[in-house]
Amino acid sequence: MRSSHVILAAAVLFGVAACGTTPPPRPTAPPVPMVSTAKMAEANLSSASASLVSGRLALVPDARGVHITGVIGGLQPMQTAAFHVHERGDCSAVDASSAGPHFNPTAQPHGRNSAGPHHAGDMDNLRADAQGRVNVDVRLPAVTLGGGAATDIAGRALVVHANADDYRSQPAGNAGARIACGLIRVVR
Repeated sequence: MRSSHVILAAAVLFGVAACGTTPPPRPTAPPVPMVSTAKMAEANLSSASASLVSGRLALVPDARGVHITGVIGGLQPMQTAAFHVHERGDCSAVDASSAGPHFNPTAQPHGRNSAGPHHAGDMDNLRADAQGRVNVDVRLPAVTLGGGAATDIAGRALVVHANADDYRSQPAGNAGARIACGLIRVVR
């Protein structure tokens, strides 16, 4: 009888141990694509901070990030102006402060797009011609357009600043007032 009790006890313990296994994993959301899902976006820049600056830009994903083209006008002749993607797609404040800080999903220091660590939304300065216009032709690397990845700039804001970006001062390059702002809106 003793051996049957031992066998029964072992069977019960084995059964309890089997019940203590970890439950099957819960279903998770599908991963967010790290590539652009939109084919094109636009940003219509409106003046901010009592400036006369406005413009229209097209954004198209390419193999290295997003290509931004278009025209910005209303700047001072030969003016150098900072140009950034900002965190929030909200240009409702008179001074465009509602657009928040520079887009920076990887928590990098502010810097120059073409060299060294920088915010994902940092771009090189724009330079106006003698009529105060800029023909924009910028590639913004390591960002996506649409799809919801951490690097996605759709739904954020493009901002033109009154001063040149010095590429050193933290957190925004001492770029001065926000003089134009536009929402990045996917159109297809």
